[in-house]
Amino acid sequence: MGELFGTDGIRGIANKYPLTPEMGLKLGRSIARFAEGRQIRVIIGRDTRLSGPMLECALEAGLMGEGVEVLGAGVIPTPAVAYLTRELRCHFGLVISASHNPFEYNGFKVFSSQGTKLTEHQELKLEKIILNPLDEPSTLDMGTLSEVKGAEDLYVGFLRGCYREIERLEGLRLVLDCANGATYIVAPMVFGQVGASLDLLGVEPDGRNINRGCGSQHPHHLASKVVAAGASLGLAFDGDGDRLVAVDEGGEILTGDQLLAIFANVLKEQGKLDNNIVVSTVMSNIGLKIALSNMGIRHVAVQVGDRNVYQEMVRLGSVLGGEESGHIILRQHHCTGDGILSALQLLAAMDYFGKPLSELKKVMEVFPQVLINVPVGRKPPLEEIGQVKAVIEKVERELGGNGRVLVRYSGTESVCRVMVEGDSRDRINAYAQEIAEVIAKLLGDN
Repeated sequence: MGELFGTDGIRGIANKYPLTPEMGLKLGRSIARFAEGRQIRVIIGRDTRLSGPMLECALEAGLMGEGVEVLGAGVIPTPAVAYLTRELRCHFGLVISASHNPFEYNGFKVFSSQGTKLTEHQELKLEKIILNPLDEPSTLDMGTLSEVKGAEDLYVGFLRGCYREIERLEGLRLVLDCANGATYIVAPMVFGQVGASLDLLGVEPDGRNINRGCGSQHPHHLASKVVAAGASLGLAFDGDGDRLVAVDEGGEILTGDQLLAIFANVLKEQGKLDNNIVVSTVMSNIGLKIALSNMGIRHVAVQVGDRNVYQEMVRLGSVLGGEESGHIILRQHHCTGDGILSALQLLAAMDYFGKPLSELKKVMEVFPQVLINVPVGRKPPLEEIGQVKAVIEKVERELGGNGRVLVRYSGTESVCRVMVEGDSRDRINAYAQEIAEVIAKLLGDN
């Protein structure tokens, strides 16, 4: 990672470096320079944050000042921008969003002409242009700005086309939580078109309430609503729509790992699991590896980050991968995580097996897991800090083969994530607290 780009674009507090209008202007100009003289078309989408229009205007000004044709898609999910970048033959797709973070945050994400996130090498090359002083605009020709007419309809048509077998769902009652974010328009459109009865949450964005007590980060309200309504299923998306958290009819919340196991099971049954491989990250629960092994499916784990998952999927020819957060890539349909697409795959699995989600989830046993986010003021290599290394090794010895420890810095926040997994919740909670206390003492931000 460079100075600006983390694991998922440039992210920070809006109106504070690097998420300022000045940076939006420089990013727009730099993308044009990054294109190395080509006449390019760029599409821009954003979520519902208060700071979105401010940053979008700055980004558009930077692009247009370099003669770029800019297409505005408005408020629309991140995976929709990835799709529309390909569909409308744009050279780049840009998203203004901070995904699951609180409204105070925002971010810039850059997609290639193929709808994939830039490689780390490409990001570093773009970052070098951004950080170097820019001279006068490279052209006196002004760029243009136009609205993408029917952007939502194009995206909904793409989603429905991926799962034509889901025709009518009369009798199915769904509760959707759109996190007051980018899915608040398109998700009800998709599931309304298949005839499901809908109860809607998080569809009244005001610029400040994105992800606040709702969506994939806070699914307990959704779970309560599912039970109270007697619904068949609850579906929660994050602020930019690339994650899914599901709730079964009994109000039990599923992890992204459980969804991966369910999807692997149905795709294998249907003969659609190319090369019999599922890719996830090192954060995945031990239970996923065991479940896949029981199904005779190879499991490959990579470092955290959907870009890492996607690149390994391409390398191995896998069509299914994702993260335990619910960021799942169904590569037979799309090249990035898509919460609504994942929800449609879940409905397709329920329809194929003729079982409710409470039954489908039994394909995987979830091992107890404790995750503690420790605020840090700096991020030196953990392996070079003797006391941290020692406490981790001590816990690993005591867990033996009945658990594991993973300690890593977040790529988007100033925190160190301490994860401990094992067969006893009380035991692993004590271990996680022990490690977290050492890290807080040595690296704490106060």
